[in-house]
Amino acid sequence: MQDPAGRHERLLIVTADDFGLHPAVNEAVEAACAAGTLTAASLMVGAPHVADAVRRARTLPALAVGLHLTLADGQAVLPRRRIPDLVDAQGRFGDHMAYDGWRFFAYPGVKRQLAAEIRAQFQAFADTGLVLDHADAHKHFHLHPGILAMLIAIGREFGLRSVRIPAEPRTHARRTHPGAGAALGSALLSPWLAHMRRRVRAAGLACNDRVFGIADSGGLDEQRLLAILEALPPGLSEIYLHPATRSGAAISASMSGYRHEAELAALLSPRVQARLSRGDIVLSSYGRAVAPGCASGAA
Repeated sequence: MQDPAGRHERLLIVTADDFGLHPAVNEAVEAACAAGTLTAASLMVGAPHVADAVRRARTLPALAVGLHLTLADGQAVLPRRRIPDLVDAQGRFGDHMAYDGWRFFAYPGVKRQLAAEIRAQFQAFADTGLVLDHADAHKHFHLHPGILAMLIAIGREFGLRSVRIPAEPRTHARRTHPGAGAALGSALLSPWLAHMRRRVRAAGLACNDRVFGIADSGGLDEQRLLAILEALPPGLSEIYLHPATRSGAAISASMSGYRHEAELAALLSPRVQARLSRGDIVLSSYGRAVAPGCASGAA
């Protein structure tokens, strides 16, 4: 992405996912935004502490808030009687994403329930009164073509203008995790990510050039964050983290290995703040950084 003077800029969105999941997450979002390093948060509208998250967001004018669409490992917005094929007796989505993804294709009734829940989550976000900055999905479930299509179609009715593309550069995956797994996964997803980007662009929506945080999920500490900042390419990048004032299973049983406190410490680190203060990286948000239509794809 170039500015009017033709100079390549390095634009950066720094996002906290799972906003509303736990008071410790909400506290971390507030602290990191106040420190000036966190620019955005993705809100889980069905999470147990969403009201506290919204209250804090209203006091943070610099924080851009988007929808963290939750269709796996989380709480639904609609009651179970409306979406009986999607949730358990407690109204929670499971974590069998491959199986559920197949059902979203195979069964029209399940697809209708899915659309109803996606609409309800966008409506719940609208009811907060917050400006919708962007949308993404918990565990990147919008990689599923059916979910992506509904996110785009329904989201546009609610003023959606930007969507996260979970495309992490393969060079980063190889550098941070030398084994073949992370880079292979990135390579296998590349054709679909390119198609995903084209679909978002065709809908007149904006997106990032690349994302960082997939290979380092739950462990993006100060050292890793500084390494990303040093090597940040031109264009619009997003770094997403899971900061909290507590770690692991204290936040969620499915995050037992996550180092939430280390990720918060990275956002509050004087070294990270000093690196960002050099002026060669411009902190931003989707709403401030992009116009409708995607920037160039990530390498």
